[in-house]
Amino acid sequence: MSELKDTAIRPERAFLVGVQTDRIPKEEAESLLRELAGLAKSLGLEVVGSLCVKLRERNPALLIGSGKADEVVAAAKAENADSIVFDHQLSPVQQRNWEKLAELKVYDRAELIIRIFAHRALTREAGLQVELAELEYSLPRLAHSYEALHRQRGGRYGTKGAGEQKIELDRREIEKRIHEIKEELKVVRKSRETQRKRREREAIPRAAVVGYTNAGKSSLLNALTQASVLVEDKLFATLDPTTRRIALSRGGALLLTDTVGFVRNLPHGLVEAFKATLEEASAADLLVHVIDAADSEAERHIATTDKVLREIGAGGIPRVLVFNKIDLLGDCAALEGLLAAHPGAVPVSVKTGEGLQLLIAAIEEGLTAKAEELVLAIPDARYELVALLYREASIIAESRDEEGTLLRCRVPERLRSRVAPFIRPSRSASEG
Repeated sequence: MSELKDTAIRPERAFLVGVQTDRIPKEEAESLLRELAGLAKSLGLEVVGSLCVKLRERNPALLIGSGKADEVVAAAKAENADSIVFDHQLSPVQQRNWEKLAELKVYDRAELIIRIFAHRALTREAGLQVELAELEYSLPRLAHSYEALHRQRGGRYGTKGAGEQKIELDRREIEKRIHEIKEELKVVRKSRETQRKRREREAIPRAAVVGYTNAGKSSLLNALTQASVLVEDKLFATLDPTTRRIALSRGGALLLTDTVGFVRNLPHGLVEAFKATLEEASAADLLVHVIDAADSEAERHIATTDKVLREIGAGGIPRVLVFNKIDLLGDCAALEGLLAAHPGAVPVSVKTGEGLQLLIAAIEEGLTAKAEELVLAIPDARYELVALLYREASIIAESRDEEGTLLRCRVPERLRSRVAPFIRPSRSASEG
């Protein structure tokens, strides 16, 4: 009887390499290496081993020295790895040299993240953005892709060989496709801007859920809005912005948008490619910054998110800090330390529902926390504005005179033009 063999396709076995430099101390390099393992697992790779190397002097051919490179290859082959993944950018030449040396697939953090995004893209917009990032990343690596053809130099002196011709043809095709995608994305972004302006005309406040990848942003959106956004225990589970309406306790509504999660050393091409997604954060009235309280890297994640928000012009937007997953914290002192370091933050557990009502109250307060205080005289003929302000503004005092209703309130910027004709000098506040 012939022996039965397991024909199931096994996952790619990856050996990870972290790099310590003068700018990346050992502790941070090890932290980034752990994050790289999470990224690899999100893509379905099996992490079979890892090694953190110290980069004393950059080697143009291999990034690291040849002796250390041999050590990495030996360790990867000892684990029967199919690929080596670097937590550091590799040039096209370095990638090609590594694959020659190791006789394995070799790529870096940027390519790994692009591959994850390619698997997660669900909508036309996300698909275009991922394709753009892939093409811009692959363009300088064409020689690597067609190395065998590149060595074919037949013909007369001065003419191009078949490999060079193929590279040039593909380069032109890729550049043409990049231009087409950018034009298509302009149309998509114009449509998104039209939708945003329509929401602004409705005077409904907007909040964006931001934070490090896998912090629980989509789960929070689902819990607050009874939405059905994809939730997975994977990095970058959400690539497409999802907007849902949430009812506020004082009446009225809020539009809450989930956004793509942030991560350290995100490839610049992907930040640019996902500009439309991140614009949801920069155009919001309030940011709901979600942090995984049970993650030992919580403070690093806060710093990374803050950095990206500044880069996209959202650094000055009011925000509510949310420490999620408190049900996973066995040590109360850890949570107390986080809350002491970040006064006003709201601890919640999306899983148990603890703290969600406090969060809604904090969101309502945050919408007007930095709004300008005005005194308004609303005539009875425009009483619908009084109702609107009670829903969307923060009312400090109300009184009446012969012309109508006097309100002292903090008015969000999006409503300023609506109430501008009714603003009175601040001395009238005494009437409230």
